Amino acid sequence: MESGNGGGEGSGRPEQAIRVVLADDSYLVREALGHVLADVDGVDVVATCADRDSLLALIESREPDVVVTDIRMPPSDSDEGLQVAAALRVSHPGIGVVVLSQFAEPRYALSLLDAGSDGRAYLLKERIQRRGELVTAIEAVARGGSVIDAKIVEVLIAARKRAERSPLADLTPRETEILAFVARGHSNQAIADELVLTKRAVEKHINAIFLKLGLSNAEDVSRRVKAALIYLAESHPL
Repeated sequence: MESGNGGGEGSGRPEQAIRVVLADDSYLVREALGHVLADVDGVDVVATCADRDSLLALIESREPDVVVTDIRMPPSDSDEGLQVAAALRVSHPGIGVVVLSQFAEPRYALSLLDAGSDGRAYLLKERIQRRGELVTAIEAVARGGSVIDAKIVEVLIAARKRAERSPLADLTPRETEILAFVARGHSNQAIADELVLTKRAVEKHINAIFLKLGLSNAEDVSRRVKAALIYLAESHPL
C-alpha cells in the first residue's frame, strides 16, 4: 500500500482537487497511472494499492472522491474491482468509481452499471496513454456522471444487431430452452423428463422450432443436427 501527498500544504494542488485512490495489482500500471495524473490540475492521487483489502482500507482512511481500479486483483483475481464498486453503492454512495480493464467484455461493463450508471465509468486500459480520456472519466464520476469506453459501446451495439438478425430471435423462451437440450444431445423423452412435459408437448415445440429455423423440409435427424448447430453458432459466436 502506497500513500500520496494527500493534497496537504505545499502539495501545489487546488484545495478542491478530486482526491483519487488507484488500485491495480501491476506495479507498472500503478506507476503509469500515477505518472499520467501527476501534473493534472484538479486531480490529487492520495494513495495507491495492489489488492482489494488494501483498497477498502484506503477508502476508509483517505476518504477519496474517486477510486480508479482494475477489475482483477488479489485475493482471488476474479472481479474484485467490480465487487468494490458494488459495495460502495451502499457504504459510500458519493464515491465515484472508474474501472480500468484490458478486456472489451460487455458483461463487465453491464455488471458495473447493474445498480445504476451514476458515478461509474468503464475504460479499457489502453486509454491510460490518453490522459484526457482518463481525466474526463475521473471528473465525470466525481460529479455523479458516467462514461463507457467507445469500444464497449461498439461491442454492445454489434451484439444487439447480431441478436436481432439471429434466427433464434423468433423462438419463445420455452423453445430456446428445449433447443438447448437438443444441442446437448437429449432425446425428446429425456427433454420431457427434464422439463416435466409430455413427450407430445416436446415434439410440438420441436416442430415449431424447425419451422422457425427454416428446417421443416429436412429429414428428422438432419433437422436436429442443423438446429443444434444453429443454436451453438448463435449462442457461442467466435
